[in-house]
Amino acid sequence: MKTHTAFSILALLSIAAGSALSAPASTAPAPEVSGPLFEQIAKLDAEVFSAFNTCAAPGQLDRHAGYFSETVEFYHDNGGVTWNRKDMIANTQKHVCGNFRRELVPGSLRVYPIKDFGAISTGVHQFCQLQSGACEGAADFVIIWHQEQDRWVITRVLSFGHRSL
Repeated sequence: MKTHTAFSILALLSIAAGSALSAPASTAPAPEVSGPLFEQIAKLDAEVFSAFNTCAAPGQLDRHAGYFSETVEFYHDNGGVTWNRKDMIANTQKHVCGNFRRELVPGSLRVYPIKDFGAISTGVHQFCQLQSGACEGAADFVIIWHQEQDRWVITRVLSFGHRSL
């Protein structure tokens, strides 16, 4: 009888252990695609890239720069790493202004809250020539937003997976 009871207990423990091992420990929260945080970041994305897209116009490059921390890190798979706002804006002026615009691919924006810090936004953007209007390239992006009281600033940017359209 003791053997049968011990066997039953071992069988139940092994079933319970197997269930615990096969069940996910936790499920990651879904990204926000609506709601207040999503709307705030979508608005900021539109604003920062409106200034980016018109950076050849007076004041727009400075407006664009205002969205970034002085210590922003910008990681670009083809262009390398830029370690501060001053150098990043110099690169934008040299390579972007008057040449192309960035468009967010509709429906691609996702926003993830960062507890006690801000948010992560991800998505796909495409790049269109100003002269011809042709959109010839696309890439994935990750932007880290830090909320400082009522102000949001970008602290990190990753633009990667650049490809032709």
